[in-house]
Amino acid sequence: MKPATTTPWMGRGFWNSTQKYPDHPAVEINGVSLSYLELFSRAKKIAHLLTREVPSPSQPLTAVFAARSASAFAGILGTLFRGHGYVPLNPKFPAERTQHMLKASGCAAIIVDRNAQPLLKETLNGMDGLVLIFPEHDDTDDLQAEYPTHRVFTSTDLAEPEHWVQPETRADDIAYLLFTSGSTGNPKGVMISHANIDHFLNAMMYRYQFDQHDRFSHMFDLVFDLSVFDLFMAWEAGGCVCCPQDSDLLLPADYIQTSRLSVWFSVPSVAVLSLRLRQLEPGRFDKLKWNLFCGEALPSDAASAWATAASNGVLENLYGPTELTLACALYRWNGSASLEESHNGIVPIGSPYPGMQALISADDGFTPASAGDEGELLMAGPQVALGYWNDPEKTKAAFQPHPETGVIYYRTGDLVRRSAHDKHMEYVGRVDNQIKIHGMRVELGEIEATIKALTNAPRVVAVGWPADANGISGVTCFVEGDVKDSAQILQSAKSRLPAYMVPKKLISVADFPLNSNGKIDRKALLASLRRKD
Repeated sequence: MKPATTTPWMGRGFWNSTQKYPDHPAVEINGVSLSYLELFSRAKKIAHLLTREVPSPSQPLTAVFAARSASAFAGILGTLFRGHGYVPLNPKFPAERTQHMLKASGCAAIIVDRNAQPLLKETLNGMDGLVLIFPEHDDTDDLQAEYPTHRVFTSTDLAEPEHWVQPETRADDIAYLLFTSGSTGNPKGVMISHANIDHFLNAMMYRYQFDQHDRFSHMFDLVFDLSVFDLFMAWEAGGCVCCPQDSDLLLPADYIQTSRLSVWFSVPSVAVLSLRLRQLEPGRFDKLKWNLFCGEALPSDAASAWATAASNGVLENLYGPTELTLACALYRWNGSASLEESHNGIVPIGSPYPGMQALISADDGFTPASAGDEGELLMAGPQVALGYWNDPEKTKAAFQPHPETGVIYYRTGDLVRRSAHDKHMEYVGRVDNQIKIHGMRVELGEIEATIKALTNAPRVVAVGWPADANGISGVTCFVEGDVKDSAQILQSAKSRLPAYMVPKKLISVADFPLNSNGKIDRKALLASLRRKD
C-alpha cells in the first residue's frame, strides 16, 4: 500500500523513494551501499518488534543509541514506521548525560549499535525494564545474561512482517525529540512534530529540486538537528547519504571528491578550517551543486573561498535554532555583492522561508524595532516546535502568543537587524548567555552549574573564550575563591559534559566586577582575557 499524503508523516519520503527507486543506494557506509529496499527491510523488522514488545502510550518515543551505522538509520526509520518519535543518543557523550536524556524521555525501548554497546552498561546503571534491541548481534542469551533486568532482542528476533501499513500518526505527534544544552544544568528536550518537519522538507525540495542522482554529505551527529536534513532530504529525493570517516570531519576535501558529493551541508567551522589549511583551491569541488552552511555565523572570507572551490554550485547560508525545525531563513551568496552586504565579516542570514514570519523586537515583548536597529528575532509559522518536553514553564517563556493575533512566536535569543533597504536580516549576537562552539549550542549556565558543583564555589561565571574572528572555540570559567587542583576538576567535568563544553581553563577570582545594574559584568571578564591574550 501507499502511505496517505494528507497527514504529515516523517517516514513518507523514504517510503515513496523505496517504491520508486528500490535498488538505488539509500546510504553508503565505508564504501558499502544499502539500497532503499534493503534498508526498508531492516527498518520494517525493527518496527515489527517494537509493535510486538512496546505498547503504545500517548506520545511514544524510542531511543536510538548509535552513530553513522546501518543500525542507526534502520533504527530511526523503524521507530518512525512503528509510529513512535525517535530520540537520538550520542555514544560520544558522557554516560551520566545520556542516562539523564534516556530517563527524561521516558523511552521504553532503545536500539543499540556496535559504536554504543561498550557504553551501554554504564548508561543503564540503576535502570531496568527496558527493551534493548541489538540489530548487529545474534546471541540473545549472552546479552540477556549481561542485562538480566531488561528484555534483550538481537538480529535473530527481528522477523520480517507479513504486511506493513503506515502507522496511524497525527500531524502534531512528536517525530523526534532532541536534547539541547539547558541553562539549569540539565539538557532540555525540543519536541518537533511531523507537521514541523514536513513543512521544512517541502520548502527545501521546492527550492533545491533534489533528485535520485544526488549524493548528500552527512557531517552532523544524529543528536544535532541538522542531521535530519542529511538523512531525510536525501531520502525524500531518492538520493544517497554518504557517510564520512571520522578523519574526514575536520578536513573533508578528499571525502567530498571520492564520495562524488553533489550536496554539501555543514557548520561554517569546516569551511573556516579548510580555508586556514589551504584546502579550498579554485574549482576543487566542481561536482558540488549545492553548498549549504548552518549552525553558527558564517564568515564572509570562508564563504567566498568555498564558493570559489565549488565554482559550479550555489552557496547558501541557512539560519535557525532547533526550536524552529533546523532552519527557517536563508541567504544566497552572490560573490562581491555578498562581500559588501556582509556585516563585520559575517554573511547575512537572509529572509524567512515561505510561511515563516519574522519579528525583530525592540523589547521583551512584541514592539517592532525601528528600521536599522537591532533587536531580538522572534519567529512564527509552521516550523515552530511543540515546545520543551515535560517543561511547561520553559515552554511558556520561549513560545509566546502575540497579544493581538494570538499567533505563537518563538523567542530565539538572537540579536538581528534589517540591512539597508530592508533587504535581509543580519546576525548581530546573542541576547542571553548562550553561545555556539563549532555549531553546537551551549548554555553557559549548564557549564557554570557543573563547575560550581565540582568546586563548591559560591559563584562561577563561564564565558566563550578562546575566540577570534572565526568564532568561539571554547569556554573559560571564572571561579570565586581558590581553586584547588584545576586539572582534577576539569577531568571530572569530562564525565558530566560533552568534550566541546568542558572548559579550557579555570581562573580564580576574589570577587567579580559588577556593571551599573549590580550584575556580574561578563564583558569586563572577557576584556581581561583579551588583554592577556
